[in-house]
Amino acid sequence: MTALIASTLTGALTVVGAFPILLGTKPSERFNDTLLGFAAGVMLAASFFSLIVPALAIAGETYGEGPIPGAIAVIGILLGAIAISALDRLIPHKHFVTGHEGPDSAKIAGVWLFVFAIAIHNFPEGMAVGVAYGSGETESAFALALGIGLQNLPEGLAVAVGLLSVGYSKLKSFTVAALTGLFEPVGGLFGGIFVNISALLLPWGLVFAAGAMLFVISHEIIPETHRRGHHQRATAGLMIGLVLMLFLDVWLVA
Repeated sequence: MTALIASTLTGALTVVGAFPILLGTKPSERFNDTLLGFAAGVMLAASFFSLIVPALAIAGETYGEGPIPGAIAVIGILLGAIAISALDRLIPHKHFVTGHEGPDSAKIAGVWLFVFAIAIHNFPEGMAVGVAYGSGETESAFALALGIGLQNLPEGLAVAVGLLSVGYSKLKSFTVAALTGLFEPVGGLFGGIFVNISALLLPWGLVFAAGAMLFVISHEIIPETHRRGHHQRATAGLMIGLVLMLFLDVWLVA
């Protein structure tokens, strides 16, 4: 239950991030890419400091020194990346927009691909929170949930701005952005149930969630922040997000 509540709250911050659209506020592309870079930095730090490192420690306590903890991390990370890659290939993103009048269909399809990419990667974020709370490490789980919640703010705004830019109304842009956050509690519930089946599954769940998030960072978020030529600001945002998440993890877990 705690995992579901925590992942629901982090997902709800997607709604908060999209809210400025209803007020008529549309950030510049440069500012938006900077925020998305920040989100990538938070996710990158969370993947390592809140998921991979604790997984290695737990596996080390269970299996002792040797190759097994490292092997679990390698296999689990790759499995997480493969799973999200499969979702990205199998879900029919472009089928959601048909018969549109106005902006060209190719541009609309691209926006919807990004919308569903955000929705898809909200699932592993929620799963990461669920697994962390399922582990019983409350301080570490809170740091992770706080970091993911913070990076959901610019993601919600990015989805809403993307839809607004190709002709959708403010209300519809906000609504779709808000709905992408619903994938997070689903992932949280799945992660919480998974790690409670057996303690032996805990390190696997942590590194699987990390692999899923790392795939999204490289495949979706960073390319999105660089495609309009704002790579310097996006990189600065990534560095700030990374060190902020590192600080939160050290401060709240210590």
